[in-house]
Amino acid sequence: MLSWDEYDDAVDTSAAPKAATAATQQAPAEPTPAVIAEQALNQLNEEIKAEKPVTEVAQEPIQATAPVEPQKTTDNKELSKVEAAKEAINNIDVAPGLEELEMGARRVDVDEKAMINCRADLNQLVPMKYDWAWQKYLDGCANHWMPQEVNMTADIALWKSKDGLSDDERRIIMRSLGYFSTADSLVANNLVLALYRVITNPECRQYILRQAFEEAIHTHAYQYCIESLGMDEGEVFNMYREVPSVANKAAWSISHTKGISNPAFQTGTVETDQELLRNLIGFYAVTEGIFFYCGFTQILSMGRRNKMTGVAEQFQYILRDESMHLNFGIDVINQIKLENPHLWSAEFQEEVTQMILEGTELEIAYARDTMPRGVLGMNAAMMEEYLQFIANRRLAQLGLKEQYVGAKNPFPWMSEIMDLRKEKNFFETRVIEYQTGGALSWD
Repeated sequence: MLSWDEYDDAVDTSAAPKAATAATQQAPAEPTPAVIAEQALNQLNEEIKAEKPVTEVAQEPIQATAPVEPQKTTDNKELSKVEAAKEAINNIDVAPGLEELEMGARRVDVDEKAMINCRADLNQLVPMKYDWAWQKYLDGCANHWMPQEVNMTADIALWKSKDGLSDDERRIIMRSLGYFSTADSLVANNLVLALYRVITNPECRQYILRQAFEEAIHTHAYQYCIESLGMDEGEVFNMYREVPSVANKAAWSISHTKGISNPAFQTGTVETDQELLRNLIGFYAVTEGIFFYCGFTQILSMGRRNKMTGVAEQFQYILRDESMHLNFGIDVINQIKLENPHLWSAEFQEEVTQMILEGTELEIAYARDTMPRGVLGMNAAMMEEYLQFIANRRLAQLGLKEQYVGAKNPFPWMSEIMDLRKEKNFFETRVIEYQTGGALSWD
């Protein structure tokens, strides 16, 4: 290899020209490495020329990597990448997967829109048919919050204190986080993998997307609580498989997902449309409308006693979201009934009533498991009446006959919390300010 010293010896003769001249007169100079390399390259080229014609050598130059073979048309003509792209554009299918739509078809009329089995273009948000769905989407966006914004310092100190909470109170917190951390994931799966695909109204689908995001926030909030308190995450997240009162509720919800979560499921017949209604009722009216209420009441009652205030604050935010989810789901169900009255047969109404009663009994069993004794100013008997009161409301919202005669609400303060018009300013306890998009700093 040619070193810098050798390079100087070979090319820098200005310092001793006379010595160099004398040396060349005394003995022939040895070739430098550069000269040797040039001679070897010339010899290699002569050998290549002797083996192949010059034209073949030019066509097969030596390269470090194999050349990328250019794309070819059906005529076997080589194309440049740009030409290949132009050809692909010329042959593009203007509506892949949307065979029912035609280029140049007339624009969607609002009367053509429907909640299910609609053939109108789902990508055309306007004109809107269901203004209530769009308003719920806007309300959801205005209701945004994040778990990390809630201060958990007092909760952590109370949870770690030996005398801060009773065993029954700890049991309630563990059970609530164990059930809800999985339940909101089940709801999100149903929204994304099932409902969004079969609801055929764009403004309703817009709200479903917002709800799916909120379910992610809720799961995040439960994990934030579990992590902050230093709980055994494996124990909490596996309660839906290991604790019967939690597992039974989760299993009931999953059983009403299987039908429409099948990718091959399609609405359009009485049987499949009713299967969709079962799913909507199972998740909106029962899972979010009944299964959540015992746990929410317990945690919010704890917050009212100035215990676990960070967890209670997050549950209050979640309850507000869930109240909106419930109202949206009931509106969707009733709209489908209105547009498809043949689905709401007497037999199907009996089936729906049975679903509501099953959900109520499951939640009563959960209340008995989480409150074997009186705690937080309530007991299992009071919770049973409250759940019967809630079940009557769900039945009435669906236009069905109430089943628990005389059931009253023993927790009137819960009604005030759930009534969005009466609730305190949602963000009044927050210590940070929200920024509008135009005010955000990107530094």
